[in-house]
Amino acid sequence: MKELIEKIQQAYDAFSTEAALQVEKGNKAAGTRARKASLEVEKLMKEFRKESLTFQQ
Repeated sequence: MKELIEKIQQAYDAFSTEAALQVEKGNKAAGTRARKASLEVEKLMKEFRKESLTFQQ
């Protein structure tokens, strides 16, 4: 579970960085990368929801 949370954080950081580049500098390629990163975040969040139901400490 801890590894999954780290992956989510990395994917979100990538999204945040690229989205900021698109907004601040009008970088269209960064927008494409941000959209791709958002799909990865979505996938990881679905995985998190599944694992959180069965997680035992």
